[in-house]
Amino acid sequence: MAFDSYHEAIWESVPEGLDPPHAELRERFLLEQVRVLARERGEPPRVLDLGCGEGHFAAQLARAGAVAVGADVSREALRRARARHPELDLQVIPLCGPWPLADARFDLVWAGETIEHVVDTAAWLSEVRRVLRPGGSLLLSTPAHGRVAMLALALSPRRFAEHFDPRSDHLRFYSARTLRRLLEDFDFEHIDVRGAAGVPGARSLLLACARRARL
Repeated sequence: MAFDSYHEAIWESVPEGLDPPHAELRERFLLEQVRVLARERGEPPRVLDLGCGEGHFAAQLARAGAVAVGADVSREALRRARARHPELDLQVIPLCGPWPLADARFDLVWAGETIEHVVDTAAWLSEVRRVLRPGGSLLLSTPAHGRVAMLALALSPRRFAEHFDPRSDHLRFYSARTLRRLLEDFDFEHIDVRGAAGVPGARSLLLACARRARL
């Protein structure tokens, strides 16, 4: 199956109208950073919701006053987003090759529960850097794979097999340390990676904020 058909099949198997996981928590994280950026710049920030799905976060960004663009590799996801939020600026981006977005167009890129699905992480982060202005911010969330979580999985063969099912659409698995190192390797700075959701010591979600180096 071609990769584009693969992503379409995934979306076609998902019921429409589901709330994104940890939606309220991730909204607070995202909109807090947007408000800080708006105060710093004195104008509405330009924000790309990368992997926007049905448009939940892009719509929240627009309501908060940001100039929001939603982008996804799945035409089915964008069809749903247009039906739910016809006012949004939504664009399809290719799985491979440059995105049809101008250099340094955005003040902030938001990628919620997206990076774990990316095949070519290096190319993806290179495009994120390209469309961000120098000093612009990358915010992302992804499932957490810290030591306690991995130990819990290792102690249960059934849960381990389910979590790492090779048919899953999750292709990458991040801890706070590996995510931070990845962002450092792509010349992001002022990197903050924190655990969220779950319980202390066994968080289920990572929230990351980083800035593109100005040079």
